[in-house]
Amino acid sequence: MIQETPVKRLCKTHNIITVNGQYPGPTLEVREGDTLVINVVNRAQYNATIHWHGIRQIRTGWADGPEFVTQCPIRPGGSYKYRFTIQGQEGTLWWHAHSSWLRATVYGALIIRPRENKTYPFAKPSREVPVILGEWWDANPIDVIREAQRTGGGPNVSDAFTINGQPGDLYKCSNKETTAIPVKAGETALLRFINAALNHELFVTIAQHKMTVVATDASYTKPFTTSVLMLAPGQTTDVLVTMDQPPTRYYVAARAYVSGQNVAFDNTTTTAVLEYDCGCASDFGPKIQPAFPAALPAFNDTSAATAFAAGIRSPDRVKVHENVDEYLFFTVGLGLFNCKPGQLCAGPNNNTRFAASMNNVSFVFPQTDSLLHAHYYKIPGVFTTDFPAYPPVQFDYTGQNVSQALWQPVPATKLYPLRFGSVVQLVLQDTSIVTPENHPIHIHGYDFFILAEGFGNFDPKKDVEKFNYVDPPQRNTVAVPVNGWAVIQFVADNPGVWLMHCHLDVHITWGLAMAFLVEDGYGELQSLEPPPVDLPMC
Repeated sequence: MIQETPVKRLCKTHNIITVNGQYPGPTLEVREGDTLVINVVNRAQYNATIHWHGIRQIRTGWADGPEFVTQCPIRPGGSYKYRFTIQGQEGTLWWHAHSSWLRATVYGALIIRPRENKTYPFAKPSREVPVILGEWWDANPIDVIREAQRTGGGPNVSDAFTINGQPGDLYKCSNKETTAIPVKAGETALLRFINAALNHELFVTIAQHKMTVVATDASYTKPFTTSVLMLAPGQTTDVLVTMDQPPTRYYVAARAYVSGQNVAFDNTTTTAVLEYDCGCASDFGPKIQPAFPAALPAFNDTSAATAFAAGIRSPDRVKVHENVDEYLFFTVGLGLFNCKPGQLCAGPNNNTRFAASMNNVSFVFPQTDSLLHAHYYKIPGVFTTDFPAYPPVQFDYTGQNVSQALWQPVPATKLYPLRFGSVVQLVLQDTSIVTPENHPIHIHGYDFFILAEGFGNFDPKKDVEKFNYVDPPQRNTVAVPVNGWAVIQFVADNPGVWLMHCHLDVHITWGLAMAFLVEDGYGELQSLEPPPVDLPMC
């Protein structure tokens, strides 16, 4: 049930949109192989959809959730049953609204455990705790984005970050509610970190404790030990933490990683408390000040983000394809639209509005139909299939002085068609237009291997030498380095229309998105299922 619920944070009560009155929403705990049927009833005043972030949705694209892509929104008073089976995935994923900025408060964890009689590829932890990083506005987030869309300027930044819905000790009116994680000395806990923040990548660290990363985005990794995590919105990271310190209280802290220049950001720090059960009669309680982490990187510490990404590897040799069917090169970045004559806008120079694009196409979501429905029923006029495989103009993508002629993208609803089973290799290239920035790019319906990442302009001759064909990490969201690039590979084995977008929500609002149209293969098992009878219509 999506509904309005009064919630008090930072001394003020706001009526926020929640699921079942909970903030964050309920954790779904399932096993690999389970089939889920989730009835979503919309009792809020806004259109809504739910996306099951990272779920492959093999042949069940109708249940993926992005508004106007795989379904029309669930209108106020309406409902829709999401039906899908979890195939070959284990670990930490999450669910969130995929309509306007509702996901600011509509989100929760989706934990996939191994099948009965199967175990983790590491020693069974003594406890498991989802740790969801969020972002809070002392305002209605929908009003925040609507105002930005009206003026063309950047939206107001958030007022707090949260851990499991609570800002923590460093904010006003918050320290009585700070999230506590109870632990026992000597045990090993599995902490499942999820970045559900809207517009901020986040560094995470725990005072005086090392973390061993064992999975990212519900794909197991070679274990590696670190004192700092970097999670982009959409990403998850599972870590084992051994409680080997004197039994007292320790902060878990998170704050922004910001790579853009002159970009306004939320510079606050959220905390939770790791609380050892000392096994003694006296409870230390809130009287003992927790130890603060020494290792929290500076906001602009790109080298910390790079080092963390470099540590992630698949546990064993994986199947990377040397023979590729589709070589694609997509620029990802910002831009500006000129305002209409006589209109004053809040973008740079007062006469522009912020925009964003891939390959100079600023994605326009349809309003009269969903892309998947239009594709399935061959309805003309909703989209075209001419998304460019390469930038229409090649330039010095990360250079200091990109010609102003290249700053204006073209608004359109263009899809890129893929034959079923084709091997796709995609270069994602950041640009320095407006500002270079680390962009977390998420593909719906797919996991992919990250073959390499680097800085500057991708050089197909030199940079191929950096490709990891042995044990590249598998993810569903890649943080494309600021002023740099990432190369990913996947096999188009899931028919449907699959959105690819920046998971900084302000950027998807501005058009930093596109969609792949993966055609049916042969026979039923390679074809999209027919739409469910209760699919919402526009």
